[in-house]
Amino acid sequence: MEKLDGVANTLFVPLYARIYVSKKFPEYFYDEMALKIEAQLPSDISKGSFEYTNIASATRYYNMDKMTIKFIKEHKISNIVLLGIGLETAYDRIIQKCGLGKINYYGVDLPEVIEIRKKYFAERKQETLIAGNMFEMQWKEQIDTSIPTLLIVSGVFQYFYEDKIIEFIRNLKKEFPYGELIFDATTKNGLKFANFFIKRTGNIKALMHFYIEDSVDFSKKTDTTLVEELTFFKDARELLRKKLNFITKLFMKIADYKRQALIIHLKW
Repeated sequence: MEKLDGVANTLFVPLYARIYVSKKFPEYFYDEMALKIEAQLPSDISKGSFEYTNIASATRYYNMDKMTIKFIKEHKISNIVLLGIGLETAYDRIIQKCGLGKINYYGVDLPEVIEIRKKYFAERKQETLIAGNMFEMQWKEQIDTSIPTLLIVSGVFQYFYEDKIIEFIRNLKKEFPYGELIFDATTKNGLKFANFFIKRTGNIKALMHFYIEDSVDFSKKTDTTLVEELTFFKDARELLRKKLNFITKLFMKIADYKRQALIIHLKW
């Protein structure tokens, strides 16, 4: 198995979650590409996972996919930029529903992650991979910033501190005049809950730090406009209520009621 430290070592966790949910709950979320590469993956990537954590991860992609498709329909010529792309398969899921169209896809991640990604995925039409630190912004030089751009940060911000995130979003605003940003976040209590599950995996170098208590207040800190705030589990709870374990349903209900897991959509 590839040796990665800290945050980078979480690379296989969301991929395994998408495989798990695609097999068990395909009526809710189905990731054909993730299933295709399952046989190539390390055998122990499921370590420390269980139904709730897998559903939570897949639900993040379910919601972000819907928001991405809406953006594409509104902006026929545009960029979709996945920051911290890891082993994400959004490109395949989105084009299955929207086709290729005139959309430019970009994936940005650390050089060692991009190299691992290339082992599992063949080169794709209209997708450009960029190796680099997303916070350092050099990657923007390869992107046409004059057209509408949706920047997606999935499962990344939590591992950093608020001041770094605020500075980064302000930099995005400067560089992408027609930009919008989607990312996931949690409240302070949700952060404690998430770190409990991370400790179960033994990956203590990947504990989370960033949280949002008030999305409107956070948008003011970043000089952006809050377009939407979604809780994670509304659709999943309705579609899967008869199939999920009791403890999973309980955790999902608490997470939505207390806003412990959120998708935030900002624009400027």
